[in-house]
Amino acid sequence: MDIIASILDSATNGARKTRIMYRAALNFRQLQRYLPLLIKRGLINYAETNKGSVYKTTEKGRDFLQKYEELKRL
Repeated sequence: MDIIASILDSATNGARKTRIMYRAALNFRQLQRYLPLLIKRGLINYAETNKGSVYKTTEKGRDFLQKYEELKRL
């Protein structure tokens, strides 16, 4: 859950893989494992640009982050 929240938080305003990887303190293998899962669940999406893939947290992903933060406060 912490890893997922870190990825979603890193991609809130849109980010490429490298930025997500560094901000979430993950290695490439970990990121490659989680991104497809998050895309499949609708928590994050991506768009191809001339600079590469940009990943962005969806509304559903932002809801997840909000609920995650509420649970942490308990």
